[in-house]
Amino acid sequence: MAKRLGALRWPFLAAGLLAAALFAYLVLLRGSTASPRLVSSDPVAMLGAGSSAVAVAGDGTVLGWLPPPEEGALPQLPLESPPKSERLAGTVLQQVQILAAAPAALRPYLARSFYGESGVDVELSSGIELRFGDATAAARKWRAAAAVLANPEVTALDYVDLHAPRHPATGGSGHALPALP
Repeated sequence: MAKRLGALRWPFLAAGLLAAALFAYLVLLRGSTASPRLVSSDPVAMLGAGSSAVAVAGDGTVLGWLPPPEEGALPQLPLESPPKSERLAGTVLQQVQILAAAPAALRPYLARSFYGESGVDVELSSGIELRFGDATAAARKWRAAAAVLANPEVTALDYVDLHAPRHPATGGSGHALPALP
């Protein structure tokens, strides 16, 4: 009979342990567990310089696990070191979003990005400024920039204002267009 009572108590004991484990998970661990997050590891810009340089993905995630990018391989952002949150925000995030939307054919010519008087500006390696304003309609603004830069009648300029992508404005003549590869 004692064996039979022990056999009957085991399911209740197991159910009690399962309930205690479930309670511990819900109360103690649930709020602090890691949640999966997909991170794009395609670098579009860099922070810092030299061996302390860090790549940044198009969504603003700092890619600290990648080897430092070579100098000049990616456009430079105006921060010397990554933020503590390992994710960019504010005007620097807008700059990254614009750089991420750049057409592949123009990426080798992008030198740096900064936040100027009119918003986000991207400087080409030849010194020409592309003035985007904010990150809205970034792809359309890049198409307008590419059309201006590909125009055979334009041989030199200082800036392309892309605030209104249907009507980009140009000015100056101090910088030659980047040479084709």
